[in-house]
Amino acid sequence: MQLILQNIAKHIMLSPEEQLLFLSKVNTQQFKAKSILLNSGDICKYSYFVNSGILRSFNINDHIVEHVLNFATEGYWIGDMYSLLSQKPGNLFIEVLEDAEVVFLSKEKQEILYKEIPKLERFFRILIENSLVANQERLMDNLSLSAEERFEKFCGKYPTLIQKVPQKQIASYIGVTPEFFSKMKARLLRK
Repeated sequence: MQLILQNIAKHIMLSPEEQLLFLSKVNTQQFKAKSILLNSGDICKYSYFVNSGILRSFNINDHIVEHVLNFATEGYWIGDMYSLLSQKPGNLFIEVLEDAEVVFLSKEKQEILYKEIPKLERFFRILIENSLVANQERLMDNLSLSAEERFEKFCGKYPTLIQKVPQKQIASYIGVTPEFFSKMKARLLRK
């Protein structure tokens, strides 16, 4: 549980008592690759923190095409923000890509923690703000950068995923077809 406490300490300081209280409100579970933590159409009840392994959030459109929204590696949070905040059915799946240890924080316990440790509201506000900025940057990148430039940014953000994640998922994340991605990668390797 040290990793999640280190993650929190990047933004706020918790006393030892507050750390224990926080840890009493979360659950940790091991998952095998290909486990689904959240299905599209379900209400997201948890924020997920990755202690180890890799998770991804994605949706599937009417033409059965997957669109990867995010990857979460060790030390990252992931969830369906729309569903978690609105408590309405979401449109994301959250899947374990590599065996993982995941920390769950339920929305109800998070609300209790806000009352018992008010500075945690600041921590989660910072996470949401950072997520909003990252999503806006990604949207702008998708509108203005070439596929090669988006792939380079992906490699910079997720350097360890290149060898661990299927190419079709990387292609989906950067917004190209697997066929185009394969040709682009071959062209980049020739340079």
